Amino acid sequence: MHAAGLAAPAGTPRLRKWPSKRRVPASQPGMADPHQFFDDTSSAPSRGYGGQPSHGGLGYPSPSSSHEAAFLADPMSNMAMAYGSSLAAHGKELVDKNIDRFIPVTKLKYYFAVDTVYVGKKLGLLVFPYLHQDWEVQYQQDTPVAPRFDINAPDLYIPAMAFITYILVAGLALGTQDRFSPDLLGLQASSALAWLTLEVVAILLSLYLVTVNTDLTTIDLVAFLGYKYVGMIGGVLVGLLFGKIGYYVVLGWCCVSIFVFMIRTLRLKILAQAAAEGVPVRGARNQLRMYLTMAVAAAQPLLMYWLTFHLVR
Repeated sequence: MHAAGLAAPAGTPRLRKWPSKRRVPASQPGMADPHQFFDDTSSAPSRGYGGQPSHGGLGYPSPSSSHEAAFLADPMSNMAMAYGSSLAAHGKELVDKNIDRFIPVTKLKYYFAVDTVYVGKKLGLLVFPYLHQDWEVQYQQDTPVAPRFDINAPDLYIPAMAFITYILVAGLALGTQDRFSPDLLGLQASSALAWLTLEVVAILLSLYLVTVNTDLTTIDLVAFLGYKYVGMIGGVLVGLLFGKIGYYVVLGWCCVSIFVFMIRTLRLKILAQAAAEGVPVRGARNQLRMYLTMAVAAAQPLLMYWLTFHLVR
């Protein structure tokens, strides 16, 4: 083919060929560029499913929130929660009703109803019981008044604090002698607690065998027997400061004091009840009650010495 045949005839205007234009759909807000392979999430906030902002990060909803919503939306779960709450409330009510069968909470509150004035007077009575005259426990409508209103009423505050203080003082004494060890301190505490338990059991058994009808309760016995720790603390502390001579002097005084205190206190609980029953003073049964009272009082100084003599050297 000749090149001249392709030429346009003379006088004919030549048409200019323009590039074709394609209409590209304008990207709407929220839609990605069709020529872009990945979405640009560096500036726009990530959205989860349904166009809602996510709280879990990376454009996915939080698993915990979705699980909680699903759990709360389940009627069986709501029923189980309601049943569990009612069961817990019923159990608490049952425990509150029957707790006094195992732990006399109401009675324990009475024995801890003390104040600073009562504690000071009671400690003075334990150390100097010789000048005290009236040992009767006061009653109000057949109910003994609280210890803070009557110095003769038994309490558990002083015995409990004295027992704890005795263990601490024993640890101090062992430490000053380079003999301290946790095992030895635990043995000291368990030994004192075992002797107290043995005393209570022996007295209760003796009262049963002698057939004593008394209002002396087990808690009363624990309170009266726990007062001896006050004298034990004083003896050990003085022994650490002044040696064995000071220990024997103070412990001897406290032993006599606790003996007098126990005699004058227990005779109103045991012998007075016998007098109220019309038992003759010189009767055989009344003699046994008197011997029991003296035996309980005499056991206190022996135990005070037994539990403290090895702490002072």
